[in-house]
Amino acid sequence: MQNDKELFNIIKKAYPQNPSKEFIAKTENKLRRKARSMKSRRTVGKASAIYSGVLLFTLAFSWLFLFSGKEVITNILSNHGEESLSSAVADKNNPLVFIYQSHNQEAYNVKSSNEAYHETDNVTKVGKQLSKALEGKNIFAIHDDTDIFAVLEERNLTFNDSYNVSREKLQETLKKHTSIEMVLDIHRDSQERKFTTVNIDGKDYAKIGLVVSKSSDNYEVNREFANNLHQKLEKLYPGISRGVIVKGENPRNTYNQEIYNQSVLLNIGGIENTMEEAFRATDALAEAIKEIVKEP
Repeated sequence: MQNDKELFNIIKKAYPQNPSKEFIAKTENKLRRKARSMKSRRTVGKASAIYSGVLLFTLAFSWLFLFSGKEVITNILSNHGEESLSSAVADKNNPLVFIYQSHNQEAYNVKSSNEAYHETDNVTKVGKQLSKALEGKNIFAIHDDTDIFAVLEERNLTFNDSYNVSREKLQETLKKHTSIEMVLDIHRDSQERKFTTVNIDGKDYAKIGLVVSKSSDNYEVNREFANNLHQKLEKLYPGISRGVIVKGENPRNTYNQEIYNQSVLLNIGGIENTMEEAFRATDALAEAIKEIVKEP
């Protein structure tokens, strides 16, 4: 009688599959969320934990090699234990989102791009607000408030080195927190107010542009993630998204998106928007992210 390894090898040879990179990334994230949820239920005994681990491994393997059946594993995972959204993501020790600002001193409510930088009133506050909005929805994030501009000055570097500096914290965080599933780099655009503002139900919101680098190795996955986020935003707040903006193939413009999949640069508002309008946009963004997190 064959052991488990031999059986898996037979299955693999009999039913070869070549799942796409995007498909693999999505499944990895789903299984990781499921594993965290099961880990957090500390009242479950060792036997149950072992059973769950074997079940997940078997399902994942069968899914990759036996089925095109995305729906099969999705239904099983969503029904197994019937955990709520809050139990699946509300874990401060396993944050899902990393938020940072490569151009951290980009400011709001100014009249020209020459004045558009401030040491304290800047996009760092917008990143912090997004983190709070997510936490209010039981989605925990790590918000990095490193003053990148100060580091550049200290090291005698130029503005073009901003992403090299922000990359350091990004890599450090991803190494420490393997639970991270999406990476958001918050920026502010330089365009005029008429291009960066939308009125929804009598309130002005800063519009959100989703920038993806075509030169990143994760371009396809990141573009799909950005498109999904765009669609969720438009469904909840029609007109708030400026759509997915694909940048060229200049290898200098990866925006660190080759470091991790589901990475996107977010331009929230422009120089003439107020901080309050940007905060409204982050609240909308948090709702859209919640919609993505709870997807099966």
